Amino acid sequence: MTTRRLVLSRSAALIGAASTGLLLPQIARAQSGKIRVGLMLPYTGTFAQLGVAIENGVRMAINEKGGKLGGRDIEWFKVDDEAEPSKGVENATKLVQRDKVDVLIGTVHSGVQMGIQKVVRESGTLCLIPNAGVHAATRALCAPNVFRTSFTNSQPTLALGKAMVDKGHKKAVWITWKYAAGDEAFEGFRDSYTKAGGTIIKELGLPFPNVEFQALLTEIASLKPDAVACFFAGGGAAKFIKDYAAAGLKGKIPLYGSGFLTEGVLDAAGPAADGIITTMHYGDSLNTPRDNKFRLEYAKTFRMQPDVYAVQGYDTGLLLAHGMAAVKGDIGAKQALYKSMETAVIDSPRGKWTMSPSHNPVQDMYLRVVENKENKVIGVAAKALADSGAGCKMA
Repeated sequence: MTTRRLVLSRSAALIGAASTGLLLPQIARAQSGKIRVGLMLPYTGTFAQLGVAIENGVRMAINEKGGKLGGRDIEWFKVDDEAEPSKGVENATKLVQRDKVDVLIGTVHSGVQMGIQKVVRESGTLCLIPNAGVHAATRALCAPNVFRTSFTNSQPTLALGKAMVDKGHKKAVWITWKYAAGDEAFEGFRDSYTKAGGTIIKELGLPFPNVEFQALLTEIASLKPDAVACFFAGGGAAKFIKDYAAAGLKGKIPLYGSGFLTEGVLDAAGPAADGIITTMHYGDSLNTPRDNKFRLEYAKTFRMQPDVYAVQGYDTGLLLAHGMAAVKGDIGAKQALYKSMETAVIDSPRGKWTMSPSHNPVQDMYLRVVENKENKVIGVAAKALADSGAGCKMA
């Protein structure tokens, strides 16, 4: 009986000590350790430049905030995801389980993002998506701990339809690669173009990453639409632009697209790209004080010009820094951290944007035209455009 009383009294003393703060130094030490930030991005292969631009942007934003997150130093961990979907789960697991990161920033490729999504939904690790536009990440597979700072695949094209109809193009042909990103981009174009009164007379597609466009371009010529709208990106986009001109369609049938058609490919596409109109959440000539300051600092720091990927990385850093400042570095205060990120107004080079209930940017989409190897902004195609977030149920 005496022994039991002694045990109880010692337990009570420990509880009392905890409640009066005698154990707080241990908790404080845990919180004052470094924040572990994992970067899972492509550093080799087709998307390597995108991965570098995103990391540059993230680091630049955090350095502007003193190089810390909520007052805590940062330990960085990097994994090259190689833009390889089959390794997505494995690579994300390395960062979460082996490196025990507090935050995972990734990635570019939508297929790889699906692997990350699985791991972070199961582990509860905070994840910020700096590019991949796959719908599921902020729709059916949304999660309280996942935030996107870029776009959904249908967001740019959701602003395209009305812009085309406003220019008198009532009949259009759509062309893309037949894969997830192409299908999702088509959803945005179909919804916006038909709502504005346009008619899609034909959908054309070819397997990804096939770039044999000739037969489809011949078909477009025979269909004689008012305009063509498309989704292509990277090297395939440059070839499509050049083939479109070589087929004699340039100057006869105006070409429109999601902004990725002309993003990062204007040197490769050359004069064939002149006059192409796209919609995108950033452009080369916004010419606002905020963007001009960002572009100057980025160019001085990295000896290169920033692009949309650098801006998305930068905004990822801003969002993370904002959330961590709100909880004074306490990454464990998840409810307060997420609330802060959900209600943030990000003062971005692209223009101020907010977070939708499904954790995707609500942002302006710009109308751009290619002139002299520049995506020149000529107007706002849609103000404060939000993705539908269809099917998102936060756990």
